[in-house]
Amino acid sequence: MSSAPVTPDFPVRVLGGPTAFFEYGGLRFLTDPTFDAPGDYSRPGGRVLTKTAPSAGGPGDLGRIDVVLLSHDEHPDNLDTSGRALLAGIPLTLTTPDGGKRLRESLGDKARGLADWESVELDRPGGGTVTVTGVPALHGPGPREQVEPFTGQVVGFVLTGEGLPTVYVSGDNASLDAVREIAGRFGPVDTAVLFAGAPRFQVLFDNQVIVLDSAMAAEAAQILGARRVVPVHYDSWAHFTEGHDELTAAFTAAGLADRLDWGGRH
Repeated sequence: MSSAPVTPDFPVRVLGGPTAFFEYGGLRFLTDPTFDAPGDYSRPGGRVLTKTAPSAGGPGDLGRIDVVLLSHDEHPDNLDTSGRALLAGIPLTLTTPDGGKRLRESLGDKARGLADWESVELDRPGGGTVTVTGVPALHGPGPREQVEPFTGQVVGFVLTGEGLPTVYVSGDNASLDAVREIAGRFGPVDTAVLFAGAPRFQVLFDNQVIVLDSAMAAEAAQILGARRVVPVHYDSWAHFTEGHDELTAAFTAAGLADRLDWGGRH
């Protein structure tokens, strides 16, 4: 029996940092909400992160939001003060298992953690469902037991549904092995929202990247067989060491420049 035809690409609006907004299957999704003004923000461990540019729009510009896909709740460049306040008015926030426990203290059943490969089915307004599956992500180089004590849990997401494209949202992931696992289960992917920017800290992992650099993002796109790549998490913060130009160069070198979709940012 043949499956229903897949709908065309849908718009993804990139708002800066890790924050993107899109409608999928009639549901409206927001990734890692960050809307605070530029300035210095403290994070666990005493490090200060500097936001260098305002968001390209705020929650009031987006209208209804049904689901937040929150890769992790512990760092202010992924969930800031205004983003945290926003969650109270959103029906569902999906995040890490530990983050789900923390957020349930204030959000109750509106927050849910997803373990690797755990899925939740969401009712579509017109009937049918969207399946959101939590997928592996590592916020640094090396095995999970060496990374998570320093940077915490992170989760990525895969969205699927009858007649809908397959969407991968990477979260703050630095592991191409995780991408290979995801591609093995869900590839090829229609749209990959890849967190990039090559953030580094001298005090963490010998200054190795803790999220994909530009060349790794291009390799991830190849592994996934992604028809479209929407980069996020590459601008608006001082600790991101690679931006638009490096991503363009890396995807051009890999012969994938035509797959880039900047979501209105460039």
